[in-house]
Amino acid sequence: MGGGSDSEVSADTSGAGETSAADRPGASAWSLRADWTEPVRRSPVRVLLAGAAVLALLSWRIGLRADLVAFAYLGCVGVVLGVVDVALRRLPDPLTLPSYPIGMVLLSAAAPSTTDGGGRFIDALIGLGVLWGLFFLQWVVVPRALGFGDVKLSGVLGLYLGWLGFDAWTLGVLAMFVLGGLYSIGLIVFRRVGRKATIPFGPFMLLGALVGVLVHA
Repeated sequence: MGGGSDSEVSADTSGAGETSAADRPGASAWSLRADWTEPVRRSPVRVLLAGAAVLALLSWRIGLRADLVAFAYLGCVGVVLGVVDVALRRLPDPLTLPSYPIGMVLLSAAAPSTTDGGGRFIDALIGLGVLWGLFFLQWVVVPRALGFGDVKLSGVLGLYLGWLGFDAWTLGVLAMFVLGGLYSIGLIVFRRVGRKATIPFGPFMLLGALVGVLVHA
């Protein structure tokens, strides 16, 4: 079984939801032990189609730039992470942790062929550190409202958003919380979950980052 960490955000708009398996819709002790590749192997066609759609969007927006390979990697990993998080409430370490060095290598390789590539790479590292720090602080202050898997993923997304600049970083981060908040409110309004239920936050982090990339790439 691959290692992984919980990913969740409270549907309670006060941010103080429980994180026990009993309070997470669809979550169970089994989901914490299950092979994280199972959701992907169960629906490979859907995963491939989603990945193809994301790659098409990124290729359309970024074009034949040197950093396309880096963002294509993030798109592929992001699709798998989203699928696993929805199914198991987990963001597996074998996907998130290697994405740090891989992302750095791919972006640094693109830097020489990119206008102000050196400055962009420094901004990427700053974006990584700041977003990881913000998520870590939230996890420390309100540990029941955020899974540590989200903290690990935040640094990866901060790296890529930082590469695109402050505006992309800011929009991407805001979109993460706005999309997650709207979804949570919708579930509560339509009585799909209780106020203290939790939802996986990883997919909204990934979607928010995608918004930042598509607008500012």
